[in-house]
Amino acid sequence: MTIQIVILAMIAAFLGLRLYSVLGRRAEHEEETIQGRFEEKPGIPGAPAASSPRLPAPPVQAPNTQTGPQPRRETGAAVPAVERGLREISSADRRFDITAFIEGARGAYRMILEAFWRGDKDELTQLCDRDVFDGFAAAIDARLAAGETLENRLVRIEEMTIVAASYEAPLARVSVCFAADIATVTRDAKGLVVAGSLDDAVETRDIWTFTRDVSASAPDWLLDETDEG
Repeated sequence: MTIQIVILAMIAAFLGLRLYSVLGRRAEHEEETIQGRFEEKPGIPGAPAASSPRLPAPPVQAPNTQTGPQPRRETGAAVPAVERGLREISSADRRFDITAFIEGARGAYRMILEAFWRGDKDELTQLCDRDVFDGFAAAIDARLAAGETLENRLVRIEEMTIVAASYEAPLARVSVCFAADIATVTRDAKGLVVAGSLDDAVETRDIWTFTRDVSASAPDWLLDETDEG
């Protein structure tokens, strides 16, 4: 009897140790898992901050390696002879840029007209060649002799078109047709209006030819010729 009791006690102790071992490991495993979930939540003191979601990087565009001809700049010149002349000027003068030339011609058109209207010969000498200046100066002198003054105003330039271009070393020539609206008023010596009105703009078309010596260091173009369009 005593031996049986001892054997049963040993079996019970063995089973108890096995049960404790299994339950104890499971409890420890579940405890570690729960602790891990809490650590992932933001706002827990001492816990690492939750990382922000990372946005995908924008796609990187490949550099433009196209070596073919670039789109042609709009010059208003569709005549083959004009385009040929512009190419010859560009070949002779690497600084020539058709876009910059057009903007410069637009500014020169306004500046020359306004200088002529107010009788400013000093400014005209800087913008025109000798022959054109002499024509403007003669008209100014005649106007002053008659006691008349002009109160003209360039309302807008509607259109600019290159109608001719050529190069004969060392001279480059480009002719531009200006379509513009101009309001004109002429006053006599007493200040009375003798012609025109600032309320009614007149449509005008002028063809101005600009020239430049490409061998010169100065980049200035001068008004070489004027004509009606």
